[in-house]
Amino acid sequence: MQIYLSNSGQEPIYAQITRQIKEAILTGRMAEGEALPSIRLLAKDLRISVITTKRAYEDLEAAGFITTVPGRGSFVAPQNPALHREEHLKKVERCLQAAVDAARLGGISYAETAETLRILWGEGG
Repeated sequence: MQIYLSNSGQEPIYAQITRQIKEAILTGRMAEGEALPSIRLLAKDLRISVITTKRAYEDLEAAGFITTVPGRGSFVAPQNPALHREEHLKKVERCLQAAVDAARLGGISYAETAETLRILWGEGG
């Protein structure tokens, strides 16, 4: 599992870890039951605090993406299809909001924006 961290952005390190592991699970790069690196090992590999890694794992567990078994480690939890859909829907909403903001800034109408979406979706005339 490759995790890339950036110190230049505003996203906290633990949130970057959480986001990348969620993405790996949602895209199927990490399968149900697959072991995650231990908190200490991941912290060492990323050269960050164990507390930071622990926070990421706690957030992932609270969101239902991983389970932790004392003495055994953390594993990808069985995934709920509704959870996957909700995560993807949130991502689509963020992207569409950015598109709406860009369209408004550029003076592009709703009709033109909707037509662009229809074309990109593959249902254009």
